[in-house]
Amino acid sequence: MAFTIQPRQSLIVYTYSLKQTRQLKRYGTVMYVSKKMRYVVLYVNREDVTKLTDQLTHLRFVKRVVASSRPTINETFNGVAAEMVTTTETEDDDE
Repeated sequence: MAFTIQPRQSLIVYTYSLKQTRQLKRYGTVMYVSKKMRYVVLYVNREDVTKLTDQLTHLRFVKRVVASSRPTINETFNGVAAEMVTTTETEDDDE
């Protein structure tokens, strides 16, 4: 049996009260709970994101659910380091 890595995505679940945060464990992995701002970071499989957001929004203690935008962000930084080096060199030359 081979192990395959499941693509995951985080959901930020804003709640009215933190008393029911233990109930969110059945939907995914609870990674962080903010007591001050009353939100929970929940990791779920990427294929289940739309289904789970609908289910979570229907819960009485949930204000809103926001999906993380990290999968859509381009994480390649080609040329950024080279641009930073050239700008720092020109600033050093001016001094």
